[in-house]
Amino acid sequence: MPLAADTVDSGITVRALHAHAKINLALHVTGRRADGYHMIESLAVFTRFGDRVEIELADSDGFSVSGRYAAAVPLDGNNLVVKARDALRDQAGQRHTPPVAIRLEKNLPVASGVGGGSSDAAAVLRGLAEIWRLDLDDAQLARVGLPLGADVPMCLAAKPLIARGVGDELSTVPGFPALGLVLVNPGIAVSTAEVFNALSDRDNEGLPPLPRSLDFHSIRNWLEITRNDLEPAARTIQPAIGKAISVLNKAGAGFARMSGSGATCFGLFETGNVAKRAAVDIRGRHPDWFVAATRSMTSEADTHGQD
Repeated sequence: MPLAADTVDSGITVRALHAHAKINLALHVTGRRADGYHMIESLAVFTRFGDRVEIELADSDGFSVSGRYAAAVPLDGNNLVVKARDALRDQAGQRHTPPVAIRLEKNLPVASGVGGGSSDAAAVLRGLAEIWRLDLDDAQLARVGLPLGADVPMCLAAKPLIARGVGDELSTVPGFPALGLVLVNPGIAVSTAEVFNALSDRDNEGLPPLPRSLDFHSIRNWLEITRNDLEPAARTIQPAIGKAISVLNKAGAGFARMSGSGATCFGLFETGNVAKRAAVDIRGRHPDWFVAATRSMTSEADTHGQD
């Protein structure tokens, strides 16, 4: 998770972090455990575009939200940001975790299949570990994050990866390039639980092996033989998802699909500039939709800032 820090004297007092959108390029549902959790195999990437979190030492705990989608964000203990703060404090103890003010800039739609809340929580866990000077590695932070949601550990990694199990068994993918993407949401929220409940088949084949050489063309061709097993159910619940995919295809996407449990869809474009032109076109035709042109992050830690 890229960090930008402001320091006072030798102590870190402020952290600013990017909470990257998670895009499930492919998502296969491979089974269901006895406890009701679904087993998956998913290739996920993380985009330069996302939410932004600032954390600052304060006299008392505080949490505030700004940004386009601030009105849809709860400010109480139901928010994953607050849950992440409290979970890490419980782990480390009150003596080592002084009060903090957390400010969230909410740029991603809520309940939209791009892991916004989980990425916010992951950013908070990493930022608090820094500002509180906690000696916790990524694996320990992931263990704190997993009870908050299955997506939190992969959002902590924030690199191209294959997620298996309930999303907690992670394998990073070396040599994965940056992809030009356009994200589109037609202004609807979809319940993840409702989508999973509507699945007709929960025992599907896993992902095929990735191509040996990873570039735009090989990844696009690989995606053609994969699925998002949640998409048919989500499209039944919200037919506008189908329209969003159609709009991306008409704008020239090399490949388009729904991410996660929806309703955000992504279009794959050969370059970032082509993606930006497509986003301008889509935004002009659908000014009330969420539309963002961005690039995915590579396997190497590279990105500070957003497209």
